[in-house]
Amino acid sequence: METQYTRRLEKIEAVLEKWLPETPDASWLKMVFAPPGELASQGEFVSQGELASPELAASLTRPGWDLVQRGGKRWRPLLMLLVAESIAGESGGEACLPLVPLVEFPHNASLIHDDIEDNSDERRGKPAVHLIYGMDSAINSGAFMYFLPLACLQAWAEENRPERRDPEFVQRIWTAWGSHMRALHLGQAMDIAWHRDFYSIPSLDEYDRMCRLKTGCLARLAAVLGVYCAGVEGQLIHLADYLAAAAECLGVGFQILDDVKNLVSGVPGKKRGDDIVEGKKSLPVLLYLHRYPEKRDFVARCFTAARSSGVAAPEVEEIIGELTKAGVLEEAREKALGYINSFASSQTQAAGIMTAADSANPDSHRDISQFSPKKEGLSLLAGLIDLIS
Repeated sequence: METQYTRRLEKIEAVLEKWLPETPDASWLKMVFAPPGELASQGEFVSQGELASPELAASLTRPGWDLVQRGGKRWRPLLMLLVAESIAGESGGEACLPLVPLVEFPHNASLIHDDIEDNSDERRGKPAVHLIYGMDSAINSGAFMYFLPLACLQAWAEENRPERRDPEFVQRIWTAWGSHMRALHLGQAMDIAWHRDFYSIPSLDEYDRMCRLKTGCLARLAAVLGVYCAGVEGQLIHLADYLAAAAECLGVGFQILDDVKNLVSGVPGKKRGDDIVEGKKSLPVLLYLHRYPEKRDFVARCFTAARSSGVAAPEVEEIIGELTKAGVLEEAREKALGYINSFASSQTQAAGIMTAADSANPDSHRDISQFSPKKEGLSLLAGLIDLIS
């Protein structure tokens, strides 16, 4: 089964490299910066000569390219492909490939900006991007990676004219992408507000909402795009909402697991306990504060010392010890597994929805049987949890 994932991941990497090369050339500049075909006659950016030298263009792309090339699980675009494959077979996954940047580039952009906002010094085993390329270039390159997917979407739309699909189809993709980008930033705003104020104690419901916005939304978008690219329409379009909610839970679950790992063994590519340095109100910390509200001053003291002296501050180990003793690390881990298991169970239910729709509409003008559950896609989707956990 590993081979099946590898083959798809290689295709994902090829799409990412196409749109974010280490050294952009003139063809890349035209591909990214040329207006849509119907607007080109009104003043194409590159019509007056070379828009920018490859060296200058690289100053825009290289910080983001550097981070992408360091690795990452790529589970969000893989999720998108496998959702489509579970509905429409491998052709559904192939239809999704051009849209890979819509979920992977914003994720990496958020990491660049997150490291700046949190004053982090390491990401994926190397210095944070802003420490290598400078704060200004990192901010600019990160912002560019939010907008670059629009060029991918534009190119994809040009190749998928309405005569091949419902005229509203491309607009549906644009709308989904935009709403999820706004949600991501709202979630980040909540996270920033809480780590700025060491004494704030958001409710567990507020924490859940923040995670769904900040982390779950890209997984949700991946599932939505997977359903759309599978060609689903009519009575089955509600599959997008159903699988999106399940994927959102998957994203939240993995976020909580990462937060627990940060305090137990350390997340690969980052330092153990750097969430304490950030003052992050992760689920273990919130469970502790809600159980022992009188410990607010203790937590604030540890956060303050860690912010000042880094992960070497003795207060980092002190608070991790208290969280361990209180049992909240294990409690948070169990909650994370609950989120992830809800995603796993959703696959069987989604297959049931497709099968029921097939049986209920034997005389449909559209051959709904083409959307019956595809065993290979469902099997790979189920294995995704083990692959990335």
